[in-house]
Amino acid sequence: MELLVTYDVDTTTPEGRRRLRQVAKACEGYGHRVQKSVFEIVCSPGQRLRLRAELLEIIDATSDSVRIYQLDRGSFDAAEHLGSAVNVSHGGTWIV
Repeated sequence: MELLVTYDVDTTTPEGRRRLRQVAKACEGYGHRVQKSVFEIVCSPGQRLRLRAELLEIIDATSDSVRIYQLDRGSFDAAEHLGSAVNVSHGGTWIV
């Protein structure tokens, strides 16, 4: 499944700035950052549940917001990038 994850974390406190870094790090474990607070993620239903649980443990539900959109398969390939956007590949082979 393809997910678009966006977040807005309150960074007016040191704790908020720590949560922001933790949210980004959690998302980096699953997908590609395409903008400062936007990740494209290709994952299984189980991975989605794990990511959701991780994010719920990190954020402060009273001041932070995370949105997880489930997209149709192929949505990332059909995305149109304007400006200096980075074109990431979700389906290719990874060499580590």
